Order: sequence, then C-alpha cells, then structure tokens
Amino acid sequence: MIQAPWHFFAMAAMYVVAGVMHFVKPKAYMRIMPRYLPAHKSLVYLSGFAEILLGVLLCFDASKNLAIWSIIAMLSVFLLVHVYMLSSEKAGLNLPKWLLGLRLLLQFGLMYWAYFYLSI
Repeated sequence: MIQAPWHFFAMAAMYVVAGVMHFVKPKAYMRIMPRYLPAHKSLVYLSGFAEILLGVLLCFDASKNLAIWSIIAMLSVFLLVHVYMLSSEKAGLNLPKWLLGLRLLLQFGLMYWAYFYLSI
C-alpha cells in the first residue's frame, strides 16, 4: 500500500465504485453508448472491469503510475461517450446541453486529478 493523501484514496475508491455500477446498472451505461460502437453490453462490462482494476492498482507503489496513465487514457476514450451525449437527444438523457457540456469538461478535470498524483 502506498503512502498518499486521503484524496488520492478517494479517487481510487471513486473508480472502484463507478466500475461496480457498470455491473449493477448496465442498461444506464448502454443507453449512452455511441451507436457506432459495437457490442455495447460487452464494452460496458469491460469498462467497468477496467475502472475497478485501475482503482485497485492505484493503491500499490509498483502499479500506481501505470494505473494513472491508464486512467488518463481511459478517460480520453470516454470522451467519445460525452460528445455523443451532447449530440444525441436520447443519449443526452433529456439533460440540458450546458450540463452535458460541463460533464464533458469534467473529464479533463478528472484527467488532471489523476495526473497530479504522478509526483507523489
């Protein structure tokens, strides 16, 4: 286990919980998948597994940096979903465009949050 501030472990826990939710409520995630991507259910489960795994790997010195770079890559891929949510009424879940735009920007904040911990 690594020595890190509490907010680092909050980030790790957030990814584990988010990943678990892919298995608890897969239909919620399939609804926002871009139509051009194949095998929506498999991709939802795969991304959930990746989030759980990366959240756990963050907690170990030997895998922390790999997990951080992998999270940044994963969040970059997830940008496809957030752009799709902005462009599709159904995928946008009837949320206001400004809120979907903020959610898209949040992805960059999450990337920075992960990147910030490369130095600890």
